Amino acid sequence: MKETRLSAAYGSWTSPISAASLTEKTVQLSEPRFDGEVIYWLESRPQEKGRNALVRLHDGVREDLLPAPASVRTRAYEYGGGNYAVHHQFVYLVLDADQRVYRLDTIHHTLQPLSPEGPYHYADFCVDEQHQQLICVREDHSQTGQEPVNTIVALALDGSQQVHVLVSGADFYSNPRVSPDGKSLSWLSWQHPQMPWDGTECFIADFTDKHALATPVKIAGSMQESIFQPEWSPAGDLVLVSDNSNWWNLYRWTRNNPQLDPLCNREAEFATPRWVFGMSTFGFLDATTLLCCYSQHGRWHLAYLNLLDKNLHTIACDLTDISAIHCRAGKALLLGGNPQRSTSLYLYDHATRTLTTLAQSAQQTPDAAYLSQPQPVSFPTQDNEIAHGFYYPPHNPDFTAPAESKPPLVVMCHGGPTAATSSTLNLKIQFWTSRGFAVLDVNYRGSTGYGRRYRDRLKHNWGVTDVIDVCSGADFLIAQNLVDENKLAIRGSSAGGYTVLAALTFSKRFTAGASLYGIGNLETLTQDTHKFEARYLDTLVGAYPEEKALYLARSPLYHIEQLQCPVIFLQGLQDKVVPPNQAEAMVKALTEKGIPNAYVTFPEEGHGFRQAKNIERAIEAELFFYSKIFGFALSESITPVHITHLEH
Repeated sequence: MKETRLSAAYGSWTSPISAASLTEKTVQLSEPRFDGEVIYWLESRPQEKGRNALVRLHDGVREDLLPAPASVRTRAYEYGGGNYAVHHQFVYLVLDADQRVYRLDTIHHTLQPLSPEGPYHYADFCVDEQHQQLICVREDHSQTGQEPVNTIVALALDGSQQVHVLVSGADFYSNPRVSPDGKSLSWLSWQHPQMPWDGTECFIADFTDKHALATPVKIAGSMQESIFQPEWSPAGDLVLVSDNSNWWNLYRWTRNNPQLDPLCNREAEFATPRWVFGMSTFGFLDATTLLCCYSQHGRWHLAYLNLLDKNLHTIACDLTDISAIHCRAGKALLLGGNPQRSTSLYLYDHATRTLTTLAQSAQQTPDAAYLSQPQPVSFPTQDNEIAHGFYYPPHNPDFTAPAESKPPLVVMCHGGPTAATSSTLNLKIQFWTSRGFAVLDVNYRGSTGYGRRYRDRLKHNWGVTDVIDVCSGADFLIAQNLVDENKLAIRGSSAGGYTVLAALTFSKRFTAGASLYGIGNLETLTQDTHKFEARYLDTLVGAYPEEKALYLARSPLYHIEQLQCPVIFLQGLQDKVVPPNQAEAMVKALTEKGIPNAYVTFPEEGHGFRQAKNIERAIEAELFFYSKIFGFALSESITPVHITHLEH
């Protein structure tokens, strides 16, 4: 840190948080698992082209179980998750290269295929020891020109590669789990146009033999009730999360009481949207104690629940974001972070109420002096409601800005749109604040964490309510004299990219935008995306083609005459969720209109950037773009981006 602060324009400050620091010595941690005292997890490594490495910690020794370039990743439902399970020193996993299921013998280091070759994707594994089979969700892509068919199947553990369908008929399945006595199977299912956070149904059926189930019994859920993570307790009851009270709360089902028994009534969320398989917000420390996490007012908390007296006890810790809980014998694995630390893997010991760090997503954390601290904000919207977010002021101890100047603002729109931002240390945010940008990370209406009614405010209002909220957030900061109203940027990826383009088109609040694999034509998306989201817009916009006019009215591409400010587009050319034609159509229209724009493509990337060089290039390109649009000097050397129709 310098003795004397230098004066420099906002945006041009020299920062120790470089684009390279976003990926070097960083990984994305996921899916921690116990197998006895042995611990497993996955690391997505940008420096290894985004491969998911399977890591084991045994007797204090950490090792990769599969050599590069082997990657443990399923493509089921496109977003994947639930990539592996571990049971008695065997790991059951999907290899990204061929999407087949394998059994890894961790003692003899042998890999045996359990599923046949073919156009199939598997996920969400559960070992059925009694019947010697692996139960999972299968996505069958063998019918050309048709939607893939999803089922729950059993794979023989003897290596014969036999596959038996156990459950079929619904559009989607998840969470197949065998009861402790091995006699029953539970699962979730849902139908188009529902998404799992809109409405799911939980079923239980008894095995009649290893390959057949009795008539399923629905125990919870409906088209208007979302069920999350049905999990068998050691006592043989089924614990799950339901939002039938507006909040995702914990409930218990028992065989002698078919009615769901509320375990904890609280205005808090004990679940989060099920975008990927294998998500977990609770587990069983023992027969009478459940460890869980819950969200209130944008912050996550750790707690344990006594299943006998139903008392919830919050555990004191400094984590503000918690997920991926996995328990065994009084201990738990979980992922967590806070504004000073990026996500880490922790071991929780219930006897001592202590957390021990096992692995970190970032091996190097910037000097805390350079970190901008998130400030939770709730602000009035233009239609007289309330929206939420986190405000990050510009911060760098080495610099100050000229008197009377105000910082440019970057408004961030998370994806989903049914997702939520958090306050965990995010170097992509600190990249901006340490250079002199203010950042507003918005949890617009439709985000999770604030109850179902808040989440449902975006239904049939996508492109309206979210646009009102991001504009209202910018207005809120302008009114407090915190940002330069002439230097307002908005950025977002995927569904957040649509909010960006809609806000730039249907409002005049922003002066620049960045769309990362965002949507410009809602109608095209209904015809050119994967099955999981094929009918998502039915609830976000309206039924198609019956309400085609609404799709056209809310598609920025069809109202390009209203879009008057510069935009940069960043796009993976292998993206199957939001195909490149979305960005290309917008670029073509803006170019023909004479509006400055830039188009940066990444040939090897899909939906989301995984490779280090591409992550770095994307954020540097965006910074270069803003420097030209807002007219400040760069403090670092960046490969220029071609900006069409730029006059200065």
